Amino acid sequence: MSECLFCGIVAGEIPSRQVYSDDDAIAFLDIAPLHRGHSVIVPRDHVLDGTASPADWAKVAPGIVAVSQAAKAKLGASGVNILSNAGAVSGQSVFHFHVHVIPRYDDNPGMEGLLKADRTAGDLDEVQRIMTA
Repeated sequence: MSECLFCGIVAGEIPSRQVYSDDDAIAFLDIAPLHRGHSVIVPRDHVLDGTASPADWAKVAPGIVAVSQAAKAKLGASGVNILSNAGAVSGQSVFHFHVHVIPRYDDNPGMEGLLKADRTAGDLDEVQRIMTA
């Protein structure tokens, strides 16, 4: 799957700011974060989207939990949005199953706050350092 961006990241051919990894999945900071600490969790094997099998969700679930906990404990998030798009019409732009964990902060609550992205989400290298410390 050399044409797949996320397969390239998993293989280490494309750099990323990794914040979690295990035998089944990796998580890295989104390069266009909606909010500080916005991360993407992907299974190591190529899967089109999350609609094929519950087993695919089981592979990314520990990463979702770990990244969510790090966002709260290390970045001071009060909550997280967890979302996955399946299909182009839903907004999926990389066709490798992935789950977004988007930290949420008290100064920008609710769904309206999610859609009002904070494009000043901080230096990605610094966020990675904090989340992995």
